[in-house]
Amino acid sequence: MEKFTDIHHRAVERKGSESMLQSLISKPLPSKTLLDINNDNWLEEFTRKIFQSGFYWSVIDKKWPGFREVFWDFNVNKLLMMSPEMYEQRASDERIVRNFNKVKTIAVNTMMIHSTSLEHGSFSQFINDWPSEDIIGLWNWLKKHGSRLGGNTGAYSLRVMGKDTFILSRDAESYFRSHKIIDGGLQTKKSLTAIQSFFNEMQQQSGLSLQEISQILSYSVGDNVVGFSQ
Repeated sequence: MEKFTDIHHRAVERKGSESMLQSLISKPLPSKTLLDINNDNWLEEFTRKIFQSGFYWSVIDKKWPGFREVFWDFNVNKLLMMSPEMYEQRASDERIVRNFNKVKTIAVNTMMIHSTSLEHGSFSQFINDWPSEDIIGLWNWLKKHGSRLGGNTGAYSLRVMGKDTFILSRDAESYFRSHKIIDGGLQTKKSLTAIQSFFNEMQQQSGLSLQEISQILSYSVGDNVVGFSQ
């Protein structure tokens, strides 16, 4: 396993300078800010990422005001009262991307967020309390209890919302394979456990967040060049 200093040094060289690299790196939200995020915001971001998966993000973004109109600004309390028939009807609304299978995830994820809030005080509290040294456990929880939140969908949602997480980008996967950290499927339990162990070690060496390490790792390999932010 490489040392973090070697990975960081290579990223600096590829980006041209330490200041250039730092300008491309972002950090997760502090706990106090993360805890202020309400349930509606979580549902909206999960839904956005589900619809963006396998689709042009620009198309989803363009239609997003329509999504907000059709689904009451993703108000969890209101959506809990929506019947299956209403979801089916709204899945054909021209203001949104008409995909009934994805629309049905809203009902499941609404209930997931609501029930988790009842148990933990708020969904943000639950997310905030999950330890970073087992972030793959949180990914698995979202996959198990939510709908279509497996793979990178849940991870990207967490990243956007400010929860500290790494992302399994193509550059990161290439690094893990070339350094023999994984040799099987990317999303297998064995591979994810090995990747989590890698990031835990990098955190101990650097004191940085998973998010910062993940970005620095990606900038240290692959096709990205000076001044290009992936």
